[in-house]
Amino acid sequence: MIGRLRRSYRRLRLGTRLALGLGALSLVVFAVVGTALTTYMRDYLSAQLNDQLKLAQVAQSKSIADYGTLTGKKYYRWYYAVYDVKGGTPVLREPEDPADVPEDVDDLTALARTQTATGTEVLSTEDLRGEGLYRLRACEVEPGVVLVSGAPLDDIEDTVRQLITVQVVTFVLALLALVVFGRAMLRRGLQPLSDMAYTAHGIASHDLSESASRLPLRAEAPGGGPEVEELRTAFNTMLEHIDASLAVRAEAEQRLRRFVADASHELRTPLMSVRGYADLFQYAPANAPEERDKHLARLRAEAARMGVLLDDLLLLARLDAAEVDAPLRMEDADLVDLVEQAADAFRASHHGHPLTVLPGPASVRLRLDPHRARQVLDNLLTNAAVHTPAGTPVSVGVSVTADTARVRVADRGPGIPSGDRDQVFDRFYRVDKARSRDRGGSGLGLSVARSLVRAHGGSLDLDGGPGETVFTVTLPRGGGGR
Repeated sequence: MIGRLRRSYRRLRLGTRLALGLGALSLVVFAVVGTALTTYMRDYLSAQLNDQLKLAQVAQSKSIADYGTLTGKKYYRWYYAVYDVKGGTPVLREPEDPADVPEDVDDLTALARTQTATGTEVLSTEDLRGEGLYRLRACEVEPGVVLVSGAPLDDIEDTVRQLITVQVVTFVLALLALVVFGRAMLRRGLQPLSDMAYTAHGIASHDLSESASRLPLRAEAPGGGPEVEELRTAFNTMLEHIDASLAVRAEAEQRLRRFVADASHELRTPLMSVRGYADLFQYAPANAPEERDKHLARLRAEAARMGVLLDDLLLLARLDAAEVDAPLRMEDADLVDLVEQAADAFRASHHGHPLTVLPGPASVRLRLDPHRARQVLDNLLTNAAVHTPAGTPVSVGVSVTADTARVRVADRGPGIPSGDRDQVFDRFYRVDKARSRDRGGSGLGLSVARSLVRAHGGSLDLDGGPGETVFTVTLPRGGGGR
C-alpha cells in the first residue's frame, strides 16, 4: 500500500507535489498553532473562573462571619457548602436551599478536610457524580468554619470545543485554498520549465543527421524567478553551443566533400596520363627507342607528381589526426641558417625571380623540425615564384621579439584579391581557376605550410594588398609543437 502511494506520488507533476508538500507543512503549522491557542484559551478561562470563585467566596465569607448564614448573590448551578470543623472533622451545616449542595457531597467534604489540614485555600477539579466537572475551592471563613464553593466547567469546555471547531473549519478551508491557489501559482511559476521541456521535445524530434541542421528553438518564456532564469540562460547557451557545433559539423562535412572531390580530380589527371602512356606501348611505333624513352619519362613525371600529392595528403591527414607519432622530429636548429638554405635553393631553381634576404639577426636558435621548417619556407618561396610574372622581386627576412621569431616572405606580384584571402589556405584552392596544374600545383602547398606551422605552435598569416603579397610565419621562441 505504501509502495503504491509512493509510486503514485512520484507520477505527480512537480507543481502538484510542491503544493501537496506545502499543504502538509501548513497542516503541521496549523496543528501547532491550534494546539497552542486552545491551550492558552483553556488556561485563560480557568484562571478567570478561579478569580471569580475567589471573589464570590470573599463576599460570602463576610456574610457567614457577620450573620452566620450564606446570603448574597448565588450563581446558577454553583454549589456552596459550609462546614463546621471540630477536632479536624468537617461537619456540613444545613444549607439554606437544598440546591446549594449536590446530592453527593463527598468530594466537597474531602476538600474541606484538606483545607483544614493545610490551613490555606485549596483548588481542585473534580467530576461530581451525576453533575459533571466542577472547579472546587475551599477557604476558611473564620476559625472552625470552612466554605467550599463549586463552579461548573461546562461553559469552559463548550467554549473550548467551539474554538476547536472554528479552528478546524478555518484551517481546513485555508489549507484547501493554499493547496488550490498554491498549485496554480506554482504551475504558473514553473511554466518556463514546461516550456523548456517542450523545447527539448522539439529538439528530440529534430533530424540532426542532416548536414544543414539548425536548432531555431529556444526557451524564451519569461518569469520563474532568478533560479529559473539562470536555468533558462544555461539551457539557451547549451542550444547555442549545439547549434554552433552542428554548423561546424555541416561545414566540415562540406569541406570533406569538396576535399574528396578535389583529391579525386587531382589524382585522376596523372592516373589518366599513366594509363594513356601505358596504352601507347601496345602499338609498334611507341616501342621505338626514342619514343619509348620519351613516354617512360612522362610516366615517371606523372608518377612523381602523384607521389608528391599523396605525400602531402598523408602529411595533412597525420597533422589533422594529431597522431602520437606526429610528423615532427624536434631538435635545436638555427632559423636564420634554414632561411639562407631555402634562399640558395630558390635562386638555383628560379632564375627569373630575384630574391633578397633582408638584414636581420645573425642567428636564431629554436626548437623545431628542420626538415618541416624547410618545407614551409620552400612552399612559401615557390608559391611566390609560381603565382607571379617572371622578374618579380621576392624578399625573405627574419626578425625576433622577446617571445617569438618571425619569417616574412614577400613578393611584388599582382597580389591576392580580397575575395580569395580567406580561402587561400584551404586545400586544393587556387586563386587562378584557369591556371594549369602543371604550373599552378595541386593547391595543397599553403595548406600544408599552415598545418606544419601550427604543429610547431605558431601561426601563418597573409598580409599585403594590391601589388604585394606577404606571408608571415610566427614561431614561439620557447619551442612549440605537439
